[in-house]
Amino acid sequence: MKRLLVLILPMAILLVWSAVSAFGLVDPLFLPTPWAVGKALTTSLLSGQLARDLAATVLRALAGFALSGIIGVPLGLLIGRIPMLARATQPTIDFFRSIPATALFPLFLFAFGLGDTAKVAIVIYACSLIVLINTAYGAIQVKVPRLLCATVMGASRWDSFWKIVVPESAPGIFAGLRIALSLSFVLIVVTEMFIGTTVGLGYQIINSQMVYRIPDMYAGIMLAGVVGYLGNRALLSVEGRVLHWVGR
Repeated sequence: MKRLLVLILPMAILLVWSAVSAFGLVDPLFLPTPWAVGKALTTSLLSGQLARDLAATVLRALAGFALSGIIGVPLGLLIGRIPMLARATQPTIDFFRSIPATALFPLFLFAFGLGDTAKVAIVIYACSLIVLINTAYGAIQVKVPRLLCATVMGASRWDSFWKIVVPESAPGIFAGLRIALSLSFVLIVVTEMFIGTTVGLGYQIINSQMVYRIPDMYAGIMLAGVVGYLGNRALLSVEGRVLHWVGR
């Protein structure tokens, strides 16, 4: 029953889309039927071109996401557990997180050129801040009585860190990682539209729009949505296994 409920909204959107196309409420040039988009998606996947675009986008997004986690989690734990460090860094962190990553495209282009390095660097910049902030917030919430009890019982700082601080910070860490994963995919698609490349979903979408292959454009958009959804579900599955005690 729950699985059927999840399908209600997507089916309703498809029905409305089909009705709008069938009655010509929107010019078919700009809103093709779902069937035309499905056919374009199938054809592009079978030809192999869309699969190559997808692979390039996913690899770039995952590279930026992984590096942002490697940077953001340790720094977030340090900032969350060292009050003096938190006070010293908060204004700078708040300043940089207020700057949209897309506004820094020119800066990253000057620094890294037109290749994949610039695209991944933008993802690292934006996503590491998100992971850092969520991790720091989780680390701040660690219960002091538990740390005191561990100290009284002879636990070293290292033991307390790994057995108390990290587990209790884990919900915040995973919250940041989930947001960062979605954002990494979004940023990569956007950078592929505007920073020189010849392969990627963003390139495929903007190129199809420019030459008026509108069904292909929608096919790229739909595929981007599906992949983002699957990535989020995969991370939720990992979170459920790792944080099996949360809420119990």
